[in-house]
Amino acid sequence: MDSRADAILPETMLPPAGIRLVADTALDRRDNGRLLVGGAPLRIIRLSDTGARVVGSWLDGEPLADADQARRLARRLLDAGVVHPVVAPVADHDLTDLTVVIPAYNDADGLARCLGSLGDLPVIVVDDASQNSAEIAALCERHGAQLIRHHANQGPAVARNTGLVPVATSLVAFVDTDVELWPGWLNHLVGHFEDRRVVAVAARIRSRPGDSLLESYEQHHSPLDLGDRRALVAPNNPVSYVPAAVLVARVDAISEIGGFDAEMRTGEDVDLVWRLVANGGLVRYDPTVDVEHRPRDSWMALLDQRRSYGSSAADLGTRHGSRVAPARCSRWSAAAWAAAAAGHPIVGLGAAVGSAAALKRKLDPLPDSLAMTIRIAGTGHLHAGHGIARAVARVWWPLAVLIALIRPRARPLIVAAMLGPSLLDWVRGARPAGLMSSLALRLADDFAYGAGVWQGVLRTSDPTSLIPDFPGGSTQTVETQTDQG
Repeated sequence: MDSRADAILPETMLPPAGIRLVADTALDRRDNGRLLVGGAPLRIIRLSDTGARVVGSWLDGEPLADADQARRLARRLLDAGVVHPVVAPVADHDLTDLTVVIPAYNDADGLARCLGSLGDLPVIVVDDASQNSAEIAALCERHGAQLIRHHANQGPAVARNTGLVPVATSLVAFVDTDVELWPGWLNHLVGHFEDRRVVAVAARIRSRPGDSLLESYEQHHSPLDLGDRRALVAPNNPVSYVPAAVLVARVDAISEIGGFDAEMRTGEDVDLVWRLVANGGLVRYDPTVDVEHRPRDSWMALLDQRRSYGSSAADLGTRHGSRVAPARCSRWSAAAWAAAAAGHPIVGLGAAVGSAAALKRKLDPLPDSLAMTIRIAGTGHLHAGHGIARAVARVWWPLAVLIALIRPRARPLIVAAMLGPSLLDWVRGARPAGLMSSLALRLADDFAYGAGVWQGVLRTSDPTSLIPDFPGGSTQTVETQTDQG
């Protein structure tokens, strides 16, 4: 591993001594711990015997020692997403340097629950021109929250920016009115800021359980629920964004990038996170802390939400280019799946084998290179196929339907692409209903999102959000690094 990047890091940017580390769920340790395969983008990190023993002790539960070399090694592994911090919750008296900002629009019941769960924390409520502004004002007075009122509705991005202006603390917690908070949620999230490189942390947002089919569907397929895997958040990572429904951040980091984009009414949280990352900060997703989100009250409202989310893809594409691509894989994987789809599976297999051979040459200096090649190449091609199929169902479905009408022979393949990933989810346990009902609901969800994507493209005249990204290289970006530990 190149130590020059470490050398310029001041001590204040190193992870704090005493934290504990846990391996990413996808980490593969080989050669008695001397090889670490994981992270995003995929890395192969070679450790010395000493480094392997140190990392092994961390993963066995030993805290990070107050030693410069160990902390620098931990910094590299944390920044690579190979390991994640396990932080201790801070005490209530350590929350005094935090202000809660709540954008509110009409939802008085939700605001009442939210304010009631925040205790004595300083709270700023921004009423974004609610129709029941008197009720909103009465709630703020009752709970001691500062109220700022917009005379015209400007959307959550502007409301959050407005609330940020009077904040005098170093941390801010953005909280939406439709989430329900549990005791201790903030104490755990704030613990992450002991690491000075962390600029934002998000909790897991589960959909509130219930007995209706809609509530069951949202429990399994809410776009706000990003799963139970700790993650370093960045474009193209397994967790590529976090919603601002519950987001704790450093005020100076948000101010430095100009806050939320006032021109975006949806997707503004994705944009903010990506700009924070581009500015050099770390954004973490901690699913050990969870809150509940109130689901939409009708199927039409749910589908309109999905359409709205899809429409933001065009705005994100204008701002962030290929980071918003509906599918991303290597050219090798794209060629392999394209050949198979065109009815030439042998050619597709040849492309897959060719990519594996190229990767094998790169990994030859490492122990167990053949097994690593098979694992990395095979996993890369399978993930690529899954991603392309999801793009067909969610974004490219108008083109797929047109092709199916013109070319009947393509219909089985198109149906497989549209239903295959959802069927796999159902087999793995995402079962809001019976098989056919679950597939139909997921298809409607995907079609609504895709309709929004196309709507956004027509509105902006920017097709970036429709274009796949096929970077060069092997099946996955693989970086080989050495660290003497």
